[in-house]
Amino acid sequence: MTAAADRLPLALTMGEPAGIGGEIALKAWANHRANLPAFFLIDDPARLERIAGDCGLDVALCPIGGPAEAVDAFPKALPVLPQPIPKPTAPGKPAAENVPAVLDAIRRAVECVRTGLAAALVTNPIHKHSLQAAGVTYPGHTEYLAHLAGGGAQSVMLLAIDTLRVVPVTVHEPLRTVANHLTRERIVLCGRITAEGLQRDFGIAHPRLAVAALNPHAGEAGALGHEEETIIAPAIADLAELGIAATGPHPADTLFHASARDAYDAVLCMYHDQALIPLKTIDFAGGVNVTLGLPFVRTSPDHGTAFGIAGQGIADETSLVAALRLADAIAARRQATPR
Repeated sequence: MTAAADRLPLALTMGEPAGIGGEIALKAWANHRANLPAFFLIDDPARLERIAGDCGLDVALCPIGGPAEAVDAFPKALPVLPQPIPKPTAPGKPAAENVPAVLDAIRRAVECVRTGLAAALVTNPIHKHSLQAAGVTYPGHTEYLAHLAGGGAQSVMLLAIDTLRVVPVTVHEPLRTVANHLTRERIVLCGRITAEGLQRDFGIAHPRLAVAALNPHAGEAGALGHEEETIIAPAIADLAELGIAATGPHPADTLFHASARDAYDAVLCMYHDQALIPLKTIDFAGGVNVTLGLPFVRTSPDHGTAFGIAGQGIADETSLVAALRLADAIAARRQATPR
């Protein structure tokens, strides 16, 4: 992490007001601020005061008029860029009326980053069902951020811990429809964006990608499925023609053990749980979601709104802390080696 005086602050969004975003943001500042990059939280100060009281947290808040005030305020108080929430909610009880405020916090944070007022964007978890109930057509953060980026931005979700990076080629698709959404073109796009992201944001000069199979035993020469032969293997050949080192299709059940992980820098997985189960088994609390392919840096904690424990003071801020640190590291790398 670079010296605070040389760095812009990070912009952290509030996420779903009924979830744990406020609590983990308060805990990140209270417990880790000495070893964190400066950040400001876009949220409702009155709501944060209530959360601090409910969770027994002693956190000083500093409402700010803009990101420029955040770095100086950060050592003594958590800087908060006010974002009013229309309907106060009980923990675990989301309200569709608050969705516009949730989206506005994201929009404002992106604007801060794109106008050079913040170094990177870190987002707290949002609730996809609440978005749908409010008539929002974006399935989640990644799609909304691609919209805000404009220019037909194509993004990829990479999940990272210290010892593993995974990219789901299909993301929030029901398992029964995954094969229908799996295309040669999508695998190539994910592989290309992942390789570029590993070079630019992680400093890996020659990224090595492992590509997981979809079916058991990598399809067993067609006996257990044909996607490996008709979609995945041709996509790997396409990646090779682009100069990207990619191997596979590898049977997923042998791809994630410790010795196998030495052979690659990231895994392209065919569906959500194929990617997330090994990562969360290895390090449940420390995962970070990184959106590759955007014109700005965005990370988030690798968990959801956790309605079941919201308001109880027991939420773990570890993943958010990791997301803040990784966002700062990527932003510093981009600043040092601009395109």
